[in-house]
Amino acid sequence: MHHIDISIEKDIFSANRKLADANAAHFRAHGVRAFDLLGGIGSGKTALIEKVVPKLKAKGLKAAAIAGDVYGDDDFQRIIALGIPAENVNTGKECHLDAHMIEHALDHLPLSDVDILFIENVGNMVCPTDFELGAEKRIVVVSSTEGDDVVNKHPMMFRGCTIAVLNKIDLADAVGADLNRMERDMLRYNPSMKIFRTNMKTGEGVDPLIDELLS
Repeated sequence: MHHIDISIEKDIFSANRKLADANAAHFRAHGVRAFDLLGGIGSGKTALIEKVVPKLKAKGLKAAAIAGDVYGDDDFQRIIALGIPAENVNTGKECHLDAHMIEHALDHLPLSDVDILFIENVGNMVCPTDFELGAEKRIVVVSSTEGDDVVNKHPMMFRGCTIAVLNKIDLADAVGADLNRMERDMLRYNPSMKIFRTNMKTGEGVDPLIDELLS
């Protein structure tokens, strides 16, 4: 028989929640709007940042980003190529960012000169759901190439986010993915979820997404 110490798990989540609340207060004090980007590897989280940042700049808004990965700095290098402040966070064996990691990453960002902060979480559809970071909105990015059953396989990810980005819509026919089914599943688990279909290569669907982010 397995023994699970529920109290330890509750303590971990409670401690993270307190730190997330402190991060949120820190963002508000600096006038920063923070967005937590979640989703699997290759779903398009970094591509979203690459498409959105220049459009925010055109609106006179200054962006920054935190790139979370288990190892390496591939996404970080793509982000700093945009010419914005960024911090790379390697989680090692952890499959998610937590509020404590974000707290320390913020020490390396010029928040007083930032309007929008993107926090790109580790590519994982399970672990990040339980660890809020203090962001204003949580956005899940999912691609057609992950299969049209991916939403149904990861319901907690969609219940815990307010916005869904259904990316790589141009490849749906090629991989046999039913985009309508994916949207139906999203709304079944989260009826109030705002859903945006995008093609990050062309920028299709990005403008309505930005409008929602800034609303």
